Amino acid sequence: MELADGSIDIVHPEVRAHINSLVSALGGISADSDGGYQLGDDALEVLRDLKRWIRFYDEKTNRMDVARCIHEANLVEGDLLPILSTWPENATDSKFKSRMALACFELMVPLTWPMARDRERMTVNHHRHMPVLELAQVGYKRAVVNYDGARVLHTAIRVALPSMAIPIGDRTQRDQGIIKLVLFFLRNIAMIEPPPDVKYEGDESQISRSATIDAFSYQDIFLVLLTLASNMGEDFRAEDTSVMEIIYHLVKQVDIEKLFMNEQQLSKAKAGELADMMSKESSMLKAYNRKGPTRHNRFGTMIWVKRDDGKMSSLSGQDALADASTRNQKMDNSKTFRPPRRARKGDKDEKDLGLPTKLNSRAYDQLRSFVEDFLDSGFNPLFQHVRKTIDREAPHVMQYHRRQFFYLVAWFLEAERMRRKARKQASQNPSEDISSFNLVAGVLNQEMFITLNKALHESLEMKDWHELTAVMRCFTQILLTVQEMSESGNEDNEEIAENVLSRLFYEEATHDAIATIIRTYKDQSFNYLDAATELVHHFLRILEGYSKQNIDMQVRSRKRTRRKKKAAQDAAGIENDNDENDGSDNDAASAERTTKERKFDFHRFATRFTPQSVVDTFVAFTKYYRDLTDSQLKRAHRYFYRVAFKAEASVMLFRVDIIHLFYNMIKGPAALEKSSRVFKEWEELVKQVLRKCFKKLEQRPELLVEMLFSKGSSTAFFLEYGFERQTVTTASKAKPAAELVFKNTEELDRQIAIVVGAMLDKNQANHVAWIKKILGDAESERKAFMAAEEAMASVEPVQDEAEEQPTESGPKAPPIFYVRPDDKDRRNAMFKNSHMRLLMKLVGLQLLDPASEETPESAWIIPSDVSADVLKDAIHYINQAEFSPPTFEEGVLAEHQLKRRSAPRKKADFDDDEDGEPDDPMFGPLGPTVRRPIDEEDGPKKSPRKRRPRKELTEEERQKKRKERRRKEQDRLMSFRSEELVRPEDDETDSEYDEAFFARERETKAKAAAIRHVAERLRVPRKPTRKRGIAATESASSSEEHQDGSGDSESGHDSDPGDDFILRAMNTTLEEENEGQPEGTLPDGSDGESRKRRRISVEKTQPDEDEEMGGVNKNGDEDEDEAPVVTRRPRVRGGFVVDSDDDE
Repeated sequence: MELADGSIDIVHPEVRAHINSLVSALGGISADSDGGYQLGDDALEVLRDLKRWIRFYDEKTNRMDVARCIHEANLVEGDLLPILSTWPENATDSKFKSRMALACFELMVPLTWPMARDRERMTVNHHRHMPVLELAQVGYKRAVVNYDGARVLHTAIRVALPSMAIPIGDRTQRDQGIIKLVLFFLRNIAMIEPPPDVKYEGDESQISRSATIDAFSYQDIFLVLLTLASNMGEDFRAEDTSVMEIIYHLVKQVDIEKLFMNEQQLSKAKAGELADMMSKESSMLKAYNRKGPTRHNRFGTMIWVKRDDGKMSSLSGQDALADASTRNQKMDNSKTFRPPRRARKGDKDEKDLGLPTKLNSRAYDQLRSFVEDFLDSGFNPLFQHVRKTIDREAPHVMQYHRRQFFYLVAWFLEAERMRRKARKQASQNPSEDISSFNLVAGVLNQEMFITLNKALHESLEMKDWHELTAVMRCFTQILLTVQEMSESGNEDNEEIAENVLSRLFYEEATHDAIATIIRTYKDQSFNYLDAATELVHHFLRILEGYSKQNIDMQVRSRKRTRRKKKAAQDAAGIENDNDENDGSDNDAASAERTTKERKFDFHRFATRFTPQSVVDTFVAFTKYYRDLTDSQLKRAHRYFYRVAFKAEASVMLFRVDIIHLFYNMIKGPAALEKSSRVFKEWEELVKQVLRKCFKKLEQRPELLVEMLFSKGSSTAFFLEYGFERQTVTTASKAKPAAELVFKNTEELDRQIAIVVGAMLDKNQANHVAWIKKILGDAESERKAFMAAEEAMASVEPVQDEAEEQPTESGPKAPPIFYVRPDDKDRRNAMFKNSHMRLLMKLVGLQLLDPASEETPESAWIIPSDVSADVLKDAIHYINQAEFSPPTFEEGVLAEHQLKRRSAPRKKADFDDDEDGEPDDPMFGPLGPTVRRPIDEEDGPKKSPRKRRPRKELTEEERQKKRKERRRKEQDRLMSFRSEELVRPEDDETDSEYDEAFFARERETKAKAAAIRHVAERLRVPRKPTRKRGIAATESASSSEEHQDGSGDSESGHDSDPGDDFILRAMNTTLEEENEGQPEGTLPDGSDGESRKRRRISVEKTQPDEDEEMGGVNKNGDEDEDEAPVVTRRPRVRGGFVVDSDDDE
């Protein structure tokens, strides 16, 4: 709104008028001689009205108009602080004064509350008011801290003391609110600082950290904080985070090493810092003057530079006249491509931490006294209670509280170490209670390690770099504290340190997280980079020493494995049908982590810190070498030494920019100071690295090219050893989804409805629609094919009936329809979605490849035998299921009607009743056993014998007889097998036996020739009749001849005298051969008659089967008997070639 003088008022006039009237009604300076503050008639109600204006106007409407009007009305300095001064410290019984002081602090807390720049909620008013109000808060702090009329901070404690004195069980909600209000006021005063982007016109020494610490010490605030911290968990519970915040804003970014120095040491340290800064400044100016501009710089300069390839380049500026290196660098800078870089976003957490704080000697003394008292009495109670509060995620815990918690734990652990070091240097002998590590034992237990690991993984996963920085600092200080415990010389402390280190190093997930942190550094802040490199340095160093002392060190690794639900439930006797469902919708949900211990190998673990990404992280840290301390430079030096010499991965350092950095650190224009304690170590390291680089260049000339690029593990291995790494990669084959079956056998339409219903319940309607589209396309193609076939048949010319044309057995089959997924997600669903695969199989789709060789790229088809009508019915069933999904009783879903197909159980190689006993043989000795035909005429039956009463045997006797019977059976079978394979007479030469054998052979051949001769003379040509093919198989004794024996067996009512003669001759031959065999042996073909009778008996019992297999005429008479085979060779009987079927 435009005012009379032409200016614009950014606050509504009515709001300003109301606030000004309330401030006027509050009171003012008295006109009396004392000049004291005189309260108005309704001062208490005025203060409450102002509080309502802030709450219901500024906070509800998200505006800052009231706060701006209060600042311009000078309410805090002109009214509230004088009102507080009217309450004397010795007047403890005045309730009105107490209420007035409480009302003042109820106004001052929202006025000093920290303002957050939330871009999503900021309005125009925020941009107008926030810069002014930030400076106003600085003014409030200056007035509160330096007010001479009263101790304002002490007055705030006096307001809360009555509520604090009440036991925790008797405090009301109002008492809790008063305590929290006072603690918030102390927190606000401690954290207010001048904004970094605004120039503060006042004296910064009045609002500095030293002034704040002095005020807290003078007004007894430190004593109150120690009281609250030491009684945390007993008399105070919800105030833990508030106390922690106050301490955090008092000690953050304070140099702990200087904190425990005396005045002489502190002055010496400051003098040393000044000398170092002056030395750096002089070296910087010297390098600048050597190549800097001159007094003739106002005259332009342009020169031509001839390069090695003969081309000319132009350079401007007098610095190009200095030397060749400057000219080359100038040309390189002009050629380097620099992509546009975005301005970094303002980080409120980074601003919250702030820059390192410089304190005066008085503030150092006061803060040191508070820190020592806090370590002795309040450290364990406060931080144990805060850890429990964070773990249970209490309502009053904010996101930044966890970061502050880890930062403070790290800060006080380092302070305790510095205190022990200072006392050791001072040769003091403190008592055992104070010097022990029991003072910080509250953060060295297993619960703290669990919280630390959880925060480490969560902050890394959520990319909360500031919290991760605090966690890494805390982890590092815990490691250093435990290391001091192990080196203290006290057996109890050493045993505790051993136990703590074993717990810290036990989880392999912690090792993985630390390796991931240092490997994935990108462009985080320097504070993050410093914390990461510090953690890796101390972690590797302490872990290496611990693994050397504990050779059998074990670590626990966690791996994801599939959960075997069914086996666990079977063992527990639980029956759950839901576990048999598919579960393919979320395979990750069916996995769990299993733990497994393994032996720790430090050398293998150290190789995880040699890849190029880790080297790049330490190179980025080393680039700040001009600003690093000696301990930080030593940290980087130890890492590069470990990579180059311990891990033997010096190839990772052979890169142009790294070599250039090392050279500049020693010989460059901005090299390290030679007076530095780490200069000699760096000089020796760079010398050895360059020596190895030149030596490797002679061995591997290709390294000259590789120095321009980063190196992977395979490239580094080849450059280091001269050959490629021999590895065997076993890529795990992707498995398709589990096959589903129906619990109850139902009709096809019902099965399709169940599967479609299950897919609709899982929001997979797009897959159902795609399957319908595929079926529709296939149906259209099949119908078009059938129509084309019918049209072709109608237009084909009629062929001559006399011409013999090959005719097809049936109509031509339609071509195969290939199913092609429309996108990658569909292809994955065809491979991993069990319900979709079941529906595809139900409607007729099949895999083209075998199921055992299925991959995500395997093709699906609709085979030729699936007709268009079948596809049409499938589409109809799917549409019907979509329109009316199936319902079941008691709210059971459709997917509950399905279950996984049980995997076939593998057969065991043997199944014995007793271990060590061989199985019975599959076949009897010396070939198949001759069975007695079922239709053979029964012989004379023997009269049954009367059974004698048996003696009842014991279990041991039965077992003994069973073993004896089995042993005899095995001996008998082995003897038969030996007789069949090897005989003793095989190695002997018996001439009489050979002569007898050949004589029998000649006699057999002569009889066969005579029979064949008679049969040929009696053969009479006949009219062709229906024939039955006699199957012939390959003879077992003759592997060289293979004949297809197909004779003609003629059937008729009349008997042929020639056939009778042949049969009589064959029977005579069989009888003679059988008589010639010795008793007790098995001659060749001795079971021919039995097999012939068995075949005849089968013909009698199963005539239909024989007619189908042999082609016998049903109307004809019974065929004549076939001649049996008497030898292993093919026999000729009456002109017929007959093979024995015994050799099959």
